Amino acid sequence: MATQFSTQDNKPWKKTFFTIWSGQALSILGSQLVQFALIWYLTVQTGSATVLATASLVGMLPNMILGPFIGTLVDRLNRRWIMLLADSIEALTTIALAVLFALGTVEVWHIFVVLFVRSLAGAFHTNAMNASTSLMVPVEQLTRVQGLNQLLSGGLNVVAAPLGALLLGILPMQGVLSIDVITALFAILPLAFIHIPQPERSTASAEKTTVWIDFKAGLRYMLSWSGLLIVGLMTVGINFTIIPAFSLLPLMVKDYFGGSAIHLSWVESAMGAGMILGGVLLSLWGGFSRKILTSMIGLMGMGVGTLILALVPASSISFAVGAALLVGFMTPMTMGPFFAIIQSTVEPDMQARVFSLLTSIGTGIVPIGLMIAGPVADRAGIQSWFLLGGVLCIFMAVTGLFIPAVMNIEKKGNPIPEAVDISVRQAV
Repeated sequence: MATQFSTQDNKPWKKTFFTIWSGQALSILGSQLVQFALIWYLTVQTGSATVLATASLVGMLPNMILGPFIGTLVDRLNRRWIMLLADSIEALTTIALAVLFALGTVEVWHIFVVLFVRSLAGAFHTNAMNASTSLMVPVEQLTRVQGLNQLLSGGLNVVAAPLGALLLGILPMQGVLSIDVITALFAILPLAFIHIPQPERSTASAEKTTVWIDFKAGLRYMLSWSGLLIVGLMTVGINFTIIPAFSLLPLMVKDYFGGSAIHLSWVESAMGAGMILGGVLLSLWGGFSRKILTSMIGLMGMGVGTLILALVPASSISFAVGAALLVGFMTPMTMGPFFAIIQSTVEPDMQARVFSLLTSIGTGIVPIGLMIAGPVADRAGIQSWFLLGGVLCIFMAVTGLFIPAVMNIEKKGNPIPEAVDISVRQAV
């Protein structure tokens, strides 16, 4: 029988979870500082758009290619040790790169390797942490926790870039990298002493299955659950349109609004501030009792904000700031409840596989969206892709409200195919 979801709303869970969460938050801040510093270094040293695009692609490759199998391994192995090992590998690769910078022997390919290894380790860590949350946090508190996660994401969007720029002005590159190593220790130390619950998996099942069999079981699990599949396709639609749209934001501010770097910072900071506000509200409120309703309304709001950006007059950049604030605010409302749904309904020993499948598909569609968005924007104007993204988000949200499989996604007893391994069938 699989380990059940946590249902006890008592203080011990808060101490355990938030000790780990706080360490991870500091580590993520350090990682984002490193990401900013390395991208800026490549920008200054090479001035090559190809190099920057390659750096972004390298960071996506682990989730694009190995994501589903990463989730399968996470479901089979000890999640605490996975997080410990992942954090340690990230720290060690950063130390190695800092040494190369200190010796003055760093090359572009060194940075590519480090970005790939850090992304791979991060993929293992993220899946393990997401899948473990439902075993540490009471079901009724999952949406609030996801609100805090979205709050953290928004806060880092506001803080990481200017802080990284400040540190680069007063420290050498190896000094900035050293900060990431220090923050990683705050993530590693709690994991060394705190127990993280594991989903139970029968010995007989574990012996009879392989990684490939478990992967196929996770895929069949997802494909058999129509509500989860449809919502997953919605996330694909978001990543296909919204992420490429906002990657074009600098060009929109410069060419359409006639703005400068300061105007771009206003828009990006507004989005980060919106994410903070949305995360605070979600963490305090918890959303509607039906989490999926909160998510659909949030998706509709994202679409409205994106649509405003597409239609606002060139002379009204203040409206663009307001629209970015709205998109940022609605992002936690969309994604937070969706993650909480997975954590509260998907069986614990399946969660890493489901998360990694969704991440792989979502990440894999981004480069395709970018390749299409560029030529479309060149021919039809930058606003055209924002228009597409806004309309698609609103359409998906309204349609989702009328699809029973989507609106009933939180109900237990969703069908599981016969081919799913015995441990999964026992869990249901």
